[in-house]
Amino acid sequence: MVRWKPGAKERLQAAALELFATRGFEQTTAAEIAESVGLTERTFFRHFSDKREVLFHGQEQFVQAFLDGIDSAPAGSSPLEIVAAAIHSATAFFPDERRPQSRIRQVLIDRNPALQERESHKMSSLAATLVEALHRRGIGEPAASLAAESGATVFGIAFTQWIRDDETRSMPAIVDEVFGELRTLSAPGSSTPNPR
Repeated sequence: MVRWKPGAKERLQAAALELFATRGFEQTTAAEIAESVGLTERTFFRHFSDKREVLFHGQEQFVQAFLDGIDSAPAGSSPLEIVAAAIHSATAFFPDERRPQSRIRQVLIDRNPALQERESHKMSSLAATLVEALHRRGIGEPAASLAAESGATVFGIAFTQWIRDDETRSMPAIVDEVFGELRTLSAPGSSTPNPR
């Protein structure tokens, strides 16, 4: 009789990332993922609706981290300060030990147009959720949309830097730097050097 082991979902996720990276996303089946950790395909589908969900699992917690940051921003904060608080709250979702898996996940997404579309939709949904949360805090338009879209862009740029092969800085440190760049762009008399 096979002894039950805890953490099936986490074991399936780790196995899926490994198999996707070595065999390719399209070439790997849910049954193979489950079998590689001694589970059944039925167990896989108890945890994930399909193999894409392995890469996108945790979306609700990801969005909630942003919303918690918005809720915790002090009264009187500017829209951009509120969004900065949201992103800083979400950086807890990306500790340094998660970086290797995030790198693998991004490579897989970059190689698959359907996964790219799903990731793009995830980020668009995040921005829309931030807009709604800013409205609830009394921020009107266009300030709410500008702040939310800017925040989503800052997060995307920071995340891309965080997963670079040579990067060692923490996600919060990178977010601070990217927000600093954004503030510099809007400062009177600021100019960005032309890279040419």
